[in-house]
Amino acid sequence: MKVDVTNESLPIFEALSSKVRIQIIQILAKQSMNITALAESVGLSTAIMTMHIKKLERGGIIRTKMVPGKAGVQKICELGVDKIEVLFPQKYLASRDYQETSLSVGHYTDFSVEPTCGLATPEKIIGEFDEPRYFLDQERVNAKILWFGKGYIEYKVPNFLHSKYIPEELEISMEISSEAPFTNDNWPSDITFYLNDIELGKWTSPGDFGDNRGKYTPSWWPGIVNQYGLLKRLRVTNEGTYMDGNWLSDVTIEDIKIREKQWTFRIAVHDEEVHVGGVTLFGKGFGNYDQDILFRLYYKTEVTSGREAEPVAD
Repeated sequence: MKVDVTNESLPIFEALSSKVRIQIIQILAKQSMNITALAESVGLSTAIMTMHIKKLERGGIIRTKMVPGKAGVQKICELGVDKIEVLFPQKYLASRDYQETSLSVGHYTDFSVEPTCGLATPEKIIGEFDEPRYFLDQERVNAKILWFGKGYIEYKVPNFLHSKYIPEELEISMEISSEAPFTNDNWPSDITFYLNDIELGKWTSPGDFGDNRGKYTPSWWPGIVNQYGLLKRLRVTNEGTYMDGNWLSDVTIEDIKIREKQWTFRIAVHDEEVHVGGVTLFGKGFGNYDQDILFRLYYKTEVTSGREAEPVAD
C-alpha cells in the first residue's frame, strides 16, 4: 500500500497510532483470528477490541469476513497489507503534472439499478426511497449521494489532455461504501470498476457505515442510514491497475484508450457476485471527504524543438 501525507490518509495513520493496534497487527501477522480470540490475547473486552478492529479496517490495514462458528457466525480478522510506503510531498509530487476533472455523483449518463436505492441533494431526498424511476428525475444532476443494491451507474468524463502530452497514470478517487438496508458495518460488496468498457478490477467494500455521523453529512439526514464511506483511489499505470497501492489487475493505461476525447466510467455490482452488497457514492456535502468523483490524469510533457508544449486543449 502507498499513502501520501494528506488529510485523506489520516485514517491509516490513526489506525497505526495505538500500542494496542500495533499489537493486533503483530498477532495477525502470524495467524488470522476472530475478535474474541484477539480480545483474549491482549486482555481486552470484545467491545473494545471491536472498536480497534473498526479503525484498522477503515485504514485498510486489516480485512474481516464472516464465517460459520460453533455458535452461529464469527468475524475473522486478517492482515490486508504486507507493507505501507509513505510518500512525502517532495517525492509524491516531484514535477508531476496533471489535469483534473471533478464529476458530481449525480452527473451520471446511464444507469440500471435495483432497490435498495435512492439519491439526495444536500437539501432533500429526490423523490422516494427504493424507486429507481427517480434516477431519471430532473433534479438528479444536483444529487450528492446515491445508492443502489445491485446494477450499475455510468459517467461520461471529458479528456482535455493535449495530444502532445504523454499520459502516464490515471487516478480516480471517490468516497464509496456498500449499501445495506439501513446500515451494517459488516456488509461486504463486490464492486467492479470499468473504464471505456475495460474491466479495471474488483474491490470488496467491507460495509455500509453508520456508527458515526459523517463529517459533512447534513444535519437533516436520517441517522439510521448511510453516513460515510471510505476514500478509495484507483490508479491505472504502465504496470497495471491498483487500489490504494494494492494490485487489482494487469490492465495498463495503454489498454484503456486513454487518449479518447471522452471516457466512460462505470461502477457496478453484478448479480453473480459472491457478495451482492450494493454501492453508496458520497459527493460534496456528504460523508467524511468533501469531494466528488475526482479524475487526475498525470502526464509528462513532450519536448519539441527545445521547448515544452503549451497546456492548451485540442
